[in-house]
Amino acid sequence: MVVRESRAKDIKIAYIGGGSRNWAWTLMADLASEESLSGKVSLYDIDRSAAEKNAVIGNRTESRKEARGKWKYEVASSLEESVKDADFVVISILPGTFDEMEVDVHEPERYGIYQSVGDTAGLGGIIRALRTLPMIRDIALAVREYAPSAWVINYTNPMSLCVKTLYHVFPEIKAFGCCHEVFHTEKLLAEIMEEITGEKSIDRREIMVNVVGINHFTWFDKASYEGTDLFPIYRDFADRHFESGFAEMGGAYNRYPFSCTNRVKFDLFRRYGLIAAAGDRHLAEFMDGTIYLKDPERAESWGFVLTPVSWRREDLKERLERSDRLYRGEENLIIEKTDEEGVDIIKALCGLSRMVTNMNLPNKWRQILNLPEDAVVETNAVITRDSIQPVACGGIDEGVLSLVKPFVENHDRIMKAALTCDRDLVYEAFEKDSQVAKRLSKEDARNLADTMIEKTGKYLPEGWFK
Repeated sequence: MVVRESRAKDIKIAYIGGGSRNWAWTLMADLASEESLSGKVSLYDIDRSAAEKNAVIGNRTESRKEARGKWKYEVASSLEESVKDADFVVISILPGTFDEMEVDVHEPERYGIYQSVGDTAGLGGIIRALRTLPMIRDIALAVREYAPSAWVINYTNPMSLCVKTLYHVFPEIKAFGCCHEVFHTEKLLAEIMEEITGEKSIDRREIMVNVVGINHFTWFDKASYEGTDLFPIYRDFADRHFESGFAEMGGAYNRYPFSCTNRVKFDLFRRYGLIAAAGDRHLAEFMDGTIYLKDPERAESWGFVLTPVSWRREDLKERLERSDRLYRGEENLIIEKTDEEGVDIIKALCGLSRMVTNMNLPNKWRQILNLPEDAVVETNAVITRDSIQPVACGGIDEGVLSLVKPFVENHDRIMKAALTCDRDLVYEAFEKDSQVAKRLSKEDARNLADTMIEKTGKYLPEGWFK
């Protein structure tokens, strides 16, 4: 990588999961919109044909006159080839297929356990981790061997466990996890201020927040706008909208699988006094299963729906159709900056800017004083040339800490289970999960774990069946 005249040239980005029909296109749009960066993107995917289509889409996008960044997209034949000499490695992989996700999300329903997402917390998150973490281990080993100085950006869930595994395998790795859930809560606070002040188009980045917690169970214990403390304002807003809810980004709640009315956020604020900074669907999965996820009707009463895998299958069909249109040139990607921050972070790490944003990193810098050093936590971080410095945010309020700590402890069990094929640790992790505790007998929890392992075995290491 060469940095000259406020530009960074000859950057190599290895994109693992390069056949993506979502994040890859977002990256392409953001790279094409940023004139200060240029180089090549090496796409690697176990589905090579998907990566080849994305290479065509990326190069066609770069050939358009409105493209400001200059990038060449190539397809790598192996993980090692993609990673070799990379400046940045982006991880965006899907561990398994929707058949496996069907097991993650819906198999526990036979035991009365409902999940709104199933990719981070809950039993679905645990089984997904068993498939994902061996892949993450292989990526960490490739980075250690072929690009030890690269910055590694992880988008894959379960986020905390992926980042934890990267550092467990290669302690000197320069890795971090990016998640946009916090952005939505910043936008919500911006909308509240627009309603109160009459101002228009307040940027979420103008909302100053102190971020604490773990991924998808993140909290603000401070929030302000132009010097105004937002907590009293949020308290009044949450009370006024508690019964009716307030649809995200001002839109109407229409039972769209990803939408919510923020009633879970408002309820958690009233219970614990901190602003929960993730979507209601994620937040609900970290709480006692009888509160928000007792059954689909209970979720609906709280203003969100369970996202069925059948919907994801239909959504994939639409994205595959769009992929074909983009590949054939019947449709073009829109070249404009998205709200994702991956390219902004790359720009800052190249020394072309400075930024502060939320990141998932090991707690070894003692960002959160009352969580262990080996926990992966989500806090703010300052990003400058070849440097990420997490912001010390103090300790988590004791009430919220009591909710977060069991998941941090379970992360140790789950990672070890995934890397050693230890069923006893999976059983323990199931029994400790907030959705299962006090709801399933030990025998039922173990039977369910065995069933989910068996049904997703195609994407698990052989060690699970020896």
